[in-house]
Amino acid sequence: MDVNKINEKDMALVEKLFPFASPEKVPFTFMYGDRRINGIPEEFAPKVEAAQEGDVKKVTITGKDSSGLEIKAEYAEYKDFPVTEWMVTITNCGEKDTPVLSDIKTVQGVLEGSEAVLMHGNGDTCNTEGYEYFYDKVDKELLLYPEGGNPCKEALPYMRLMFKEYSVNIAIGWSAQWEAKFTPSENGNGVEFYAKQQRTNMYLKPGESIRTPRITFMGYTGDESRGRNIWRRWYFKHIIPKENGKVLPPKMVLHTWGVFGGEEWCNATEENQIMAINAYLEKGLRPDIWWIDAGWYPCGGHWGDTGNWRLNEENWPNTMMPVAKKCHENGIQFLLWFEPERIRMNTDFKNNLGDWVLDAKDRDGNNLLDLGNKECCDWLIDHIDNIIKTNGVDIYRQDFNFAPLYTWIRYEEKDRLGFKENQHVQGYWRYWDALMERNPGLLMDSCASGGRRNDLETMRRSVPFHYTDVGYGNHPVKQKQHREMFEWIPYFRAHTLSWDVGEQYIDWNNAPVDRFAFHCAMAPAITAMVQYNDTDEAFEAGRTMEPVWRRAAELMLSGDYYPLTECRKSAEDYYAMQFDDPEKKQGFFQVLRNVACKDESFTVMPFADESETYEFENMETGEKFTLSGKDFAKGYTVSIPKRSGQIWFYKRG
Repeated sequence: MDVNKINEKDMALVEKLFPFASPEKVPFTFMYGDRRINGIPEEFAPKVEAAQEGDVKKVTITGKDSSGLEIKAEYAEYKDFPVTEWMVTITNCGEKDTPVLSDIKTVQGVLEGSEAVLMHGNGDTCNTEGYEYFYDKVDKELLLYPEGGNPCKEALPYMRLMFKEYSVNIAIGWSAQWEAKFTPSENGNGVEFYAKQQRTNMYLKPGESIRTPRITFMGYTGDESRGRNIWRRWYFKHIIPKENGKVLPPKMVLHTWGVFGGEEWCNATEENQIMAINAYLEKGLRPDIWWIDAGWYPCGGHWGDTGNWRLNEENWPNTMMPVAKKCHENGIQFLLWFEPERIRMNTDFKNNLGDWVLDAKDRDGNNLLDLGNKECCDWLIDHIDNIIKTNGVDIYRQDFNFAPLYTWIRYEEKDRLGFKENQHVQGYWRYWDALMERNPGLLMDSCASGGRRNDLETMRRSVPFHYTDVGYGNHPVKQKQHREMFEWIPYFRAHTLSWDVGEQYIDWNNAPVDRFAFHCAMAPAITAMVQYNDTDEAFEAGRTMEPVWRRAAELMLSGDYYPLTECRKSAEDYYAMQFDDPEKKQGFFQVLRNVACKDESFTVMPFADESETYEFENMETGEKFTLSGKDFAKGYTVSIPKRSGQIWFYKRG
C-alpha cells in the first residue's frame, strides 16, 4: 500500500496552480511607470517556446515593447508531480533608461477553495524560539516576509495553504528579502495570493537585467501527511544535489573542533589534522567528511575577522593538499569553510578591493562584498576557485553571518530601490554555479548563521550541513528543529552533543558522548562529536551507534516521514518519529524519553498497513518480534528509562 503515490486527482490540480495558458494570462504583474502591466500583452509581441526536459515541461514566453523592454517568463510543469513554477527576467534592451518598474510580482492571482488555513513558520531565528509552525485561518490579510535580507529568518519561505477540497505547498526561491501575501478573495471563492521581492521601485539602465523570485506550487489531495511526503519525494527526485547521479548518501562528519585551543580552527595545522584522522581510523571510526571550519586564514586568532582569503602560511606552509590527500586515500571528502561576502576592517579584501566593498556601518565593523558587481563577482570566482583547486577541496561550505538588506539600502540610488539586492542575489547564484562548473562534483553546503539562507533556489544547488547555530545539545529544541527540516529540507546534519544536567539543559555544558546523544541526532548526516583523543566509552558508543544511524539514515532518504509526537521543545515529553519505504517494504520507528519525562510508558500510534505482517528488530539489543499490521496499527507501547531511546527497524510483507 502506497498512500502517497501520485494519483489522477493530484495531477488534475495543476489546472489550479497558475498553469501557462497564453502570454497575456501569465500571472506576472508590475507597474511600468504609471500603468499596470499584467502578463505579457500584445504590445510586447510575445513569442512562446516549449521543450520537454526529462520529466519537466518548460515554456519560455518572451516579449519586447517598442522601447526595448524585454520580459522573459519561464514556466515549468512537472509530468510526474502536480507542480508548477514561475520565474521572470526583465531586461532593458533599449538605448535609454526605462521608466520606473515597481511592485514587481512573480505571481498574483486567486487560489480557489474554501475554509482556507495557512501553515507557515518563523524559520531560523538564531534562538530557541525558531523553527515554530503557525496555523492561521485566512479570514484576513496575512503578510509574510523575513528580516534583514536573510530569507529564512523570522519567516520561512515554505508554506502550506490548506483548503477543504485540496491543498497547496508553496515555496519561494529568493535568497534575500521576499514577501508573500494571502487575503480572502473578494467573491469568497478562495485566497488572493502574491509573491515577490519585497522592495522593487527601480529603473533599468541600458543592458541591465533583473529577475524575480522563483515561485513553486505543489497541489495535492488528502491530509497534511500526504502533502508532506509528496513534497519530500519531489524534493529528493528534482531538487537535492546528486552525487554520482544519485541522491546524496548518509554522511558522517568528524573534525577536531576545540581540541587544540583557541577559536574554531585557528590552531589547525597539517600535522594535527593528519594525526587526528589517523587516530580516528585506528580506533574504528571512518568519516565520510573531514571538516575544517573557520580560522584557517590569517585572522589574528579571531575567526570572525574575515577578509583574508588565503592560507595562514604559518599553519599551512604546504597548503592543505596533504590533508586532502590523506582524506582521499581513505575515501573521505574534504570540506572547507568560507565566508566571502562579510569583510572586516584591515583585511586584504577591505584594503585592496576598493568600491567593491560596501561599508555596512554596523557596530561590528562588517562590510559587504558587492557580488552584484560583475567584475567583483568574476574576480571572486577566480580567487576562490584557485583555493579550491590548490587545496583539494571536495565540499565548499559557505557561511553568511550578516544581515545584508540594510547595506543594500544604504547604497541605493534614487529610483533604484531593490536593484542592489537583486544584482547581489544574481551574483551569488552565478558565483556558486561557476564554482560547480569549474569543479565537477563539488558539493555546496549552505549556511548563514545556521539556517537563515535555505530558500529553495539555494537548495537547488546545495544541502544545509549546518542548518542552525542553536541547540546542538538541547534535545527538545533539536526535536522541534528536525520536525521542520524533515518536512521541507529533508537532507541536513545533526550533532551528537548533550547539554543536559539533571532534568535541565545548560548551553555548551557538553556531557560525554553516549548512545543517547546519537539517538537524539538521528538525521541523514551526522557529526559524531567523539574527539580523536576521547575516552574508550565515547569511541565504543560511536562504533556501536554508527551502523544503527547509517541504517536509519538510508531509510530517512528513501522513506516517507511520519512525525508521531507534537514536538513542543519540552524536556517532559516523549519524542517519536517513523520512516516507511513502501517500495522496499522497510522502515523504522524511534521513541525517545526526554530527561524530565515523568510518564513511565508511551504508546506509539504509527502509520501501518493492516494487510501486512511486520518483523521488528532492535539493532542495539538484538531483540526481535513480529506483529500483524492490524495489531501494529492499534499502537505499540514502550517503557524505557528517562534519557534513553529505542529504534525498531522493520520489514513488512
